[in-house]
Amino acid sequence: MKDYNKNLFKRKLCLFLLMSVFLFISNSVRAENYPYRSDYLWVTVPDHPDWLYETGEKATVEIQLYKYGVPCDCMLDYYLSDDMQEPDKKGSVKLENGRAKLSIGTRQKPGFRDLTLNFSDNGTVVSHHVKVGFSVNKLVPYTQEPSDFMTFWNSNINEMRKMPLRYTKELAKEYCTDKIDCYLIKLLIDKEGHSMYGYLFYPKDAKAGSCPAVLCPPGAGVKTIKEPLRHKYYAENGFVRFEIEIHGLDPRLPKATFDDLSHAFNANNGGYLENGVDHRDRYYMKHVYLGLIRCIDLLASLPEWDGRNMAVQGGSQGGALALVTAGLDKRITQCVVNHPALSDMCAYMDKGRTGGYPHFNKMDNVLTPNNAKTLSYYDVVNFARHVVSPVYMTWGYNDNTCPPTTSYVVWNTLKCKKESLITPINEHWTSDATEFGQMQWIKSHLLK
Repeated sequence: MKDYNKNLFKRKLCLFLLMSVFLFISNSVRAENYPYRSDYLWVTVPDHPDWLYETGEKATVEIQLYKYGVPCDCMLDYYLSDDMQEPDKKGSVKLENGRAKLSIGTRQKPGFRDLTLNFSDNGTVVSHHVKVGFSVNKLVPYTQEPSDFMTFWNSNINEMRKMPLRYTKELAKEYCTDKIDCYLIKLLIDKEGHSMYGYLFYPKDAKAGSCPAVLCPPGAGVKTIKEPLRHKYYAENGFVRFEIEIHGLDPRLPKATFDDLSHAFNANNGGYLENGVDHRDRYYMKHVYLGLIRCIDLLASLPEWDGRNMAVQGGSQGGALALVTAGLDKRITQCVVNHPALSDMCAYMDKGRTGGYPHFNKMDNVLTPNNAKTLSYYDVVNFARHVVSPVYMTWGYNDNTCPPTTSYVVWNTLKCKKESLITPINEHWTSDATEFGQMQWIKSHLLK
């Protein structure tokens, strides 16, 4: 009996050790140390914990650099610039025990300063940057609103609606689960034949009048709808969610086909975002903006919609399109935005100012007075002036795609109820936890 108990104990101990190893491996896959699989770790700490200063106030940044977790004693090259501008100062700083403090000066006008750091290690250059802001709540747009801005858009919306709502709906079994159903939609936008595809998600067995609706426009590019089930928690929490593309391309096409299309039509001097920019009626984004309203028409026609709550949510270009939708359509009751693109795009025409994505200043002969007139009808700051629904907006400071300058310009322009989540260290990304929190924000702001 003693031998049996002894052997049983050994078997249990082996099983415990095997499970421990399995759990260790599983947890190691899920949670790896920062930075992700890099030999180098940068830590930059401004002397104001919120990374914000007043104009004329000097900022100091503590710099730390580690290799394999060991402090580096070395020389670093640094460059200072205004947000998205060329460097105006450079120098070197010595790290002792992996640390140094560097005064990066100030700004006399509202905006951001960018500190870029380079470390050369046996032929490998490792870079890092950090931006701090000065009097950011005083940032105002360069872009002015045309006198006939809303007349132009309302007239085009009315013209579009002369055509009946038309779409096809096909069950997408590959994205259905035990909790949600998914359909592939092809929505006709206008009589010219423009269309949009999207995946429409429902809670399983949704009842009539039971679901708030959410439109999710895409980020920039010619690409498929990436990971449609990534935000399945919307439908699992009772929402109807419509995740769309904007180019009229079936998301089931092979990736190689999307790559070919992108190279053919989106790689030359701005691609579709520059296409037709010489005239407001020919600009590519006209049918895109009108298509957003058509998407809301579709959602509002669904018997499952609760008849009250119509949200829009997106990031980057999708964040821009979320604000466009909210500015044009008063049915929007909640608007969630990450680092919006297409914002104050022509600000670069005023020397030294920072403009928004797609950074037309880097393209040949785009920022002309005539093109700027067209872009004023499509710039997000002019739609932000007309948003009345509550807005929840998030952005980071280290973003070089949609810079913090233009995010603040949009934020300062909004006159509606608004809440922000500012994540200074973020570049052009949001975490899964942040995006899940946005769904929770919409849910907590539903109209009863």
